[in-house]
Amino acid sequence: MKLLASLLMAAVLAAPAFPAFAAGAVAPAKADLAKGEASYSTVCVACHAADGNSSIAENPKLAQQHPAYLVKQLQEFKSGKRASPIMQGFASMLSDDDMKNVAAWLASKPAVEGAAKDKALVALGERIYRGGIADRNIAACAACHSPNGAGIPAQYPRLAGQHAGYTEGQLKAFRDGARTNNAQMAGVAAKLNDREIRAVADYIAGLR
Repeated sequence: MKLLASLLMAAVLAAPAFPAFAAGAVAPAKADLAKGEASYSTVCVACHAADGNSSIAENPKLAQQHPAYLVKQLQEFKSGKRASPIMQGFASMLSDDDMKNVAAWLASKPAVEGAAKDKALVALGERIYRGGIADRNIAACAACHSPNGAGIPAQYPRLAGQHAGYTEGQLKAFRDGARTNNAQMAGVAAKLNDREIRAVADYIAGLR
């Protein structure tokens, strides 16, 4: 019964209750990769590395991310819907076309694999990611982000190999109300405690 409840909750949360990208934030059509690389090298490279595989745990890896998701985040940083004074400043330097070109260029770069580090928590993280927590109505992360963390293009972002520190920070931001641009994730994160968040984040770091 617990497994059935978990699957049902996953199906509910996976339904398109809200769009995963804003109107206008569509995957780039005929994007200019050369222009995207030039814009990225000017605006983004210092924090996210030359190939989009940041080596700083607090700064996300962007390589191989779905373009529509990247465009949505950049637009929401620029508008202030996703709060970050630093990212708002950088995003404000980009036009919509710049964003689409940068997103397409990043999507073309292969992501560098990560690794889970906390052996004491990784089993818990795997259970939550793959099966959720049925008795607390917490859906499996895999329902939306896929079992291997590849996500679903134009709907749910790629997570595989993401820095555990970044994922942990974002889940806590969703839970605590600091990040408000995704009601679905806020609802899920609200039910997780610190230990569970650390476990899920560490497990995601090793997904491939």
